[in-house]
Amino acid sequence: SFYAGALPEKDALVTSNLTAVETRANGGLDLIDQIHQEKMGVKYLGWFDSGVCYNLWTRNEPSLDAEGNLDVSGLKLRGNAVYNAFFTDYLGAQVIDLPTTEVYSALERGVVDATGWTQIGLIDLKWNEFLNYRIEPCFFSTDLGTIVNLDKWNSLSDEARKILQDVAIEHEKASAEKLGAVRDEDFAKLEEAGMTVVTLEGEAAQNYLAAATENTWNRMKGLMAESPQGDGNYDKLIELFYDAQKNQ
Repeated sequence: SFYAGALPEKDALVTSNLTAVETRANGGLDLIDQIHQEKMGVKYLGWFDSGVCYNLWTRNEPSLDAEGNLDVSGLKLRGNAVYNAFFTDYLGAQVIDLPTTEVYSALERGVVDATGWTQIGLIDLKWNEFLNYRIEPCFFSTDLGTIVNLDKWNSLSDEARKILQDVAIEHEKASAEKLGAVRDEDFAKLEEAGMTVVTLEGEAAQNYLAAATENTWNRMKGLMAESPQGDGNYDKLIELFYDAQKNQ
């Protein structure tokens, strides 16, 4: 997401509910690599730490309307360019953009009382000192990857390229498994310390997840259409990086 302006297709990874292992197998990462080479002149070597998604975390008990939908009116929500389309267009939240380094003090001073964040890391950042509720289901995915200058990549021997690619693929699998275990450990520690989980149910949960993905896909399609390469890969990216059946 740090180079979203050059490559809006990154939103396919942001909204993905699959892992790097699955998208490596179905050709999704080959397509992402091809797009990186065409648009940025870089080799996309691997998608790491996949399978970790985001939750909304709040100081106070979240409100649900009569249909069980999340009501964030009056909530001061720390935003981020990655997910503001979802927070503002669907949730209608009052969004305050802050860098990660300022969130602790903002929570401490009451500048914000809720934030989106990954399933891991809350304890390391000590935000759990102020946040007491985790809202499920989770949404989005981390999109950390490694890119290599394409000219430099092409200058390497076949053997060197194979070693790097093989190690990257191995790390895609290992990192997903490792962080899945870290998530489970963090959740257990948080709940033991008093964190309460609020779970949206049924149609409310489906609408919540649909809003997160569709608002972001719309942003991706619009930005792709503005580029010289156009939006011809749009449908294929969604097909390869998102399994709609998982949220039924």
